[in-house]
Amino acid sequence: MGLFDKMKDLAADHADNLDGVVDKVADVVDEKTGGEHTDKIDSAAEKAKGLLEGLGGEGSEGGSGGEPPSRLSP
Repeated sequence: MGLFDKMKDLAADHADNLDGVVDKVADVVDEKTGGEHTDKIDSAAEKAKGLLEGLGGEGSEGGSGGEPPSRLSP
């Protein structure tokens, strides 16, 4: 089992916790930037959640194809 397979398994096992972590990180970053980039931070957080769902095997975009996404698109 490769590293990416282990990541997918962990994401599947802890998907509910990971969404909360992404939200908390986004809140901290938004606070540190003084709310100047809230829309961009929220967008990035939603993309991260989508990627995590894909790693969890829920069939959403971004991770069920077997290859890790190369980067988040703007």
